[in-house]
Amino acid sequence: MSGLLRKYKDNYISIIRLGLPILIGQLGMIIVGFADNIMVGQYSTEALASASFVNNIFNVAILACIGFTYGLTPLIGALFSQERYNNIGAILRNGLFLNTAFSLIILGIMTILYFNVDKMGQPVELLPLIRPYYLLYLAGLIPISVFNVFAQWAYAINRTKMPMWIILVANIVNVIGNYMLIYGVWGCPELGLTGAGISTLFSRVLSMVCILVVFFGFKDYRKYRDGFTQNHISRLHLRQINRTSWPVALQMAFETGAFSLSAIMAGWLGKIPLASFQVMLIVGTLGFCIYYSFAASVSVLVSNAAGLNDNAKIRRISFAGFHILLAIATISSLVFIVFGETLIRAFTDDTAVIITSLSLIFPLVLYQYGDATQINFANALRGTSNVMPMLWIAFVSYIVVGLPSTYLLAFTFEMGLYGIFLSFSVSLFLAAALFIYFFMRTTRQK
Repeated sequence: MSGLLRKYKDNYISIIRLGLPILIGQLGMIIVGFADNIMVGQYSTEALASASFVNNIFNVAILACIGFTYGLTPLIGALFSQERYNNIGAILRNGLFLNTAFSLIILGIMTILYFNVDKMGQPVELLPLIRPYYLLYLAGLIPISVFNVFAQWAYAINRTKMPMWIILVANIVNVIGNYMLIYGVWGCPELGLTGAGISTLFSRVLSMVCILVVFFGFKDYRKYRDGFTQNHISRLHLRQINRTSWPVALQMAFETGAFSLSAIMAGWLGKIPLASFQVMLIVGTLGFCIYYSFAASVSVLVSNAAGLNDNAKIRRISFAGFHILLAIATISSLVFIVFGETLIRAFTDDTAVIITSLSLIFPLVLYQYGDATQINFANALRGTSNVMPMLWIAFVSYIVVGLPSTYLLAFTFEMGLYGIFLSFSVSLFLAAALFIYFFMRTTRQK
């Protein structure tokens, strides 16, 4: 253990230093997610089930948009280690253009889906709640993309604290807005689930405005801003960004799409399983967001090392991140086991939902290690800019293998919601093994 610490000590410190501000921002989002679902769940089980459906449908769209912005991290991170600040501004301008166009495509697809929401087999009584909430989420897609373009720039130049503060402020506003508009306090109308959607949309627009004000107004970022304003849209830069962005966006879309289609399958089982699915997915987000925070810092540090062509350093950083994430997965699992019932009861007082959710603790804990491993090495691979394998890994793991496993376990073997959650381990552990394989191939010494 002491030898391991000596070997990786500096890498542990670097990952934690960069990852902590991202973690704080992610924890803020977790708290908002918890508060959102607690308030909605306490309002009514119907509102919680409707929120589950819309949230899981939009997770695909939102994470595809966010994944597309991730293509900027390895490009900007490599340029940052080479001190090519003007080029960073040029990449950022082209990235903003391309990501806005991508989010408009996603917006169009989700609009078509909206007009077919009644054909997805969800309980008919939930549709009047689902529709307005869906439209409010639709309006937030472009603000999410714009914010994350500039957030990825900030992460890649090792300024992780700035997005953290913006996220925290927006989250506080969101929680207050939820309380006011869901329950109708302080002179506001009682809007229930629609009120939660309005509050979420406002916080997303606020985040976008704040990060634009920081980039264009603060003198610390002038060298990047000059590159942004002096350069034009370039085919070369667009090709570079497309090459690193599309595979990551599709990888995240496949992964999240599998989870979202699982939510639709949970809806086939009824409103109680659907509400329980949402509760446990939010509880599971506690682990995912923490894993992502430190894996994102791994990606940044790997991209910096890749700019210097240092494969040995890339591997040290990546395995140091792996050690950290395994430790966190163990802590998360213990939290779920010991405090699972307390967490579930915070969302709902519906006895049927509580009992169903408690039965899912074991499969929830089981997939934590697969999730932590695949997140770490997916981000490490992203940092190297060799992102094409990520697309095929996600397609095979989540679509070719994962979705059939979900249906077979849930319906063919009649395991219901338990089978849906158990299937997550199948896809996540397969993805983890494939990401490790391609990462080791990419970084082998020449």
